[in-house]
Amino acid sequence: MVSKRGAFGLLAALLVVLLGVALAIGTGRGERVDIAAPAPSAPEVVPAAQGEWVATWSAAPSGAEPGTRDGLPDQTIRNVVRTSVGGNGVRIELSNRYGSRPVTFTRVTVALSSALGGAAAHEGTMHRVTFGDGTSVTVPAGGSVLSDAAPLELPHAADLLVSLYTPESSGPVTYHRMAQQPNYLARGDQTSRLSGSGFAHASDVWRYLTGVQVFTSQADGAVVVLGDSLTDGITSTPGANRRWTDFLAARLRGDAEAPNLAVLNQGISGNRLLRDGAPDRLFNGAAGLSRLHTDVLPQPGARSLVVQLGINDILLQPRATDAQAIVHGLNRLAEEARAEGLRVLGGTLAPFGGHPGWTPELEQIRQQVNHQIRTAGIFDAVVDFDRVLRDPAAPHRLLPGFDSSDGLHPNDHGFRAMAEAVDLAELVDHTTEAQAL
Repeated sequence: MVSKRGAFGLLAALLVVLLGVALAIGTGRGERVDIAAPAPSAPEVVPAAQGEWVATWSAAPSGAEPGTRDGLPDQTIRNVVRTSVGGNGVRIELSNRYGSRPVTFTRVTVALSSALGGAAAHEGTMHRVTFGDGTSVTVPAGGSVLSDAAPLELPHAADLLVSLYTPESSGPVTYHRMAQQPNYLARGDQTSRLSGSGFAHASDVWRYLTGVQVFTSQADGAVVVLGDSLTDGITSTPGANRRWTDFLAARLRGDAEAPNLAVLNQGISGNRLLRDGAPDRLFNGAAGLSRLHTDVLPQPGARSLVVQLGINDILLQPRATDAQAIVHGLNRLAEEARAEGLRVLGGTLAPFGGHPGWTPELEQIRQQVNHQIRTAGIFDAVVDFDRVLRDPAAPHRLLPGFDSSDGLHPNDHGFRAMAEAVDLAELVDHTTEAQAL
């Protein structure tokens, strides 16, 4: 039996190959931009059964970047992102979800990062990105746009440079607040510059770029992780790709028996399951329940979902003091995702006993939620983050060797343990696969 999302995915792949239509992804908020393109720009057209478009990297937009009321006029933005699976054609998604005015990009390029790292590009890999066969595109406030395909051979685990030039003033920049990855700005149009010279300003945010897709026969789909700062990886080593989702992607690539899945990180620091970010913390993003429809379901190739949310509902004001409210929210999220054909895994809430906000009362709520996650059949499978991260001598606290020092967030070793807690075989529904055959 083929799921509803599986059937639509197959149809989409067939349309891409035979008709060459580049589809814009809607954000669920504001206007959509649909741009038709000629045949895909991949190096060669292959039968639909040999490839499809799959998201290889993603970052959830978390708000409007402070200090960018007029955008970033006459500047080149060079985003650096790490792919999870490779392919022989690339297209990108740009978002103006939190903009107040349209933003125009007159030149966009993609390239592989040089061995020198930083903002330098590898010679011979620079490709101009088009939109409906044009080099310029305007994205309305609240909208997003998907590019045509660029003929870039993209390896697994590659650092991809996506450079955007905005010539004129616009509204605030839609960004992902905590990238744990240096990204760069340069004056003027430097989108085709191979060297890193001129990109003098580095910052730890991704701007406008929310997705990278590859045309590939090397992946069976993608697993999307919906989470908070633990998924965002804000205490991982900057620039080293040591979020737990990076370790998960490496495990999937390195295990011949594992499903061939891309890994998409949709973590937002401070994100909650039940509530939007407070007025003074809008950068914490919309509630996880609503993000299913904006940040998960539109991802091409999405096959499974891992939910890592709930601890901020307990910790941040106003607090959710009823464990059942969190459990009900998790159950609703799982049911809605399953209705769209996704397999859903749920993560237990990690210990935070060393954090200043911890109290015995909050610990009791965490334990009650975890009990329900483990025993109530909310999810198709459970990822027991609590079990692998806690200190056996003090189960309300992180194991000292996994603590980044704030009592709440793991370090690189803790993030690796989180990835190892995932049973790779549980990421796909083998029963459905057998029925489809």
